[in-house]
Amino acid sequence: MPRLSATSRHPVSFTLNGRPVRGEAEPRLLLHDFLRHVIGATGTHVGCEHGVCGACTVQIDGAPVRSCLRLAVQSDGAEIRTVEGLAPSPERLAILQESFREHHGLQCGFCTAGILMSLDAFLRGNPDPTEAAIREVLSGHLCRCTGYTPIVAAAMTAAARLRAEEPSHA
Repeated sequence: MPRLSATSRHPVSFTLNGRPVRGEAEPRLLLHDFLRHVIGATGTHVGCEHGVCGACTVQIDGAPVRSCLRLAVQSDGAEIRTVEGLAPSPERLAILQESFREHHGLQCGFCTAGILMSLDAFLRGNPDPTEAAIREVLSGHLCRCTGYTPIVAAAMTAAARLRAEEPSHA
């Protein structure tokens, strides 16, 4: 990464939910602030701003990342996915989102965007998870009102439905 001037704004461009976006950022601007205030993608929530609560989790090049621990300029050229990119269309929820709705996996919803992004990445690489593995993923997220039982149930249901959608290799 080239040396950046602290007093200047720098161009940042990346792919957000499959579409190219661009803007300018001061070198110390955090990714979640860039997403929310420069791009206007407000689905990513800002919680603790210390990487502890997981509310700001997004996927960068397929991996879950705390956007409060990453500078916007570090994301130049990346492929970023936020909660706005989960649903296949505005009229249809993703399987994971639908499972959260069915199991009442959210109450205030503040933590939900980050949890969905972590679970989405996890379930892509782990199609048949154990409950313990899901709880391990969730250990990086703080939910202050729902509790984790309905969230775990939603994740297990989503995993089963995603497996059922997989094309047969037989």
